[in-house]
Amino acid sequence: MKKQPLKALALISALVGGLTATAVQATEVSDVLKAGAAKVQTAKTSQTKVDRIADQTDELLQEFKQVNKQIESLRVYNSQLDRQIDSQKVMMAELKESIANATVIERGVTPLMVSMLAGLEDFVALDMPFKKDDRLDAIADLNINLDSAKFSAAEKFRQILELYDIESEYSLSLESYRDMIDINADGSEVEVDMLRIGRVALMYQTKDKSQSGAWNKTTGSWETLDSEYRRPIDQGIRIAKKLNTQDVMEMPITAPEAAQ
Repeated sequence: MKKQPLKALALISALVGGLTATAVQATEVSDVLKAGAAKVQTAKTSQTKVDRIADQTDELLQEFKQVNKQIESLRVYNSQLDRQIDSQKVMMAELKESIANATVIERGVTPLMVSMLAGLEDFVALDMPFKKDDRLDAIADLNINLDSAKFSAAEKFRQILELYDIESEYSLSLESYRDMIDINADGSEVEVDMLRIGRVALMYQTKDKSQSGAWNKTTGSWETLDSEYRRPIDQGIRIAKKLNTQDVMEMPITAPEAAQ
């Protein structure tokens, strides 16, 4: 009976030892869990860094691809520019040759233009005297333009051709206008209504219609017409002014000259 306390002590001692072992094991498990949690957190942090680096790498890859596309586009563009530059060099060479040729041509065109204006001036002087002052003034203006550096040779030539066209149209048109002419050959001018039928006839009629006349190419002077022409001339003037419709008129037409 006296040995029971010893057994109780042994049992207590065993329980204490078991509890101590359990506590130690619990501590070790806790440490393991903490270590595992730390590793998990470290792994999570590392994964976050890896993901970020992967995203950055993907962005860089996309930028690299985009830059490569731009480089390829620039290569194609530069290649096209090289071809354009080569083409422009050819054009520049052709333009230089054209400029050189134009200079030679211009030297020959200038005397031609001077001759054309001189011939036109002589023609107007010999033609029937309709709008003579205006026509001669237009020729004089072009003579001034020939000496001006304001216009190119091409523009000067265009102006001369335009004046030739105007003179040519006079042969095909019917016109009436007011003018002052010397119908009495005494130096006194009278205001009259003029009627021009192409270059075939040039007639006048006084404002009161009391006198009518026509230009005589042979004598180079105005010739009074008989009263029978007053009505036809008045009719012609009204037709030229578009006051009457076109009709057949009896006019004093000079007979055509025989060919030389």
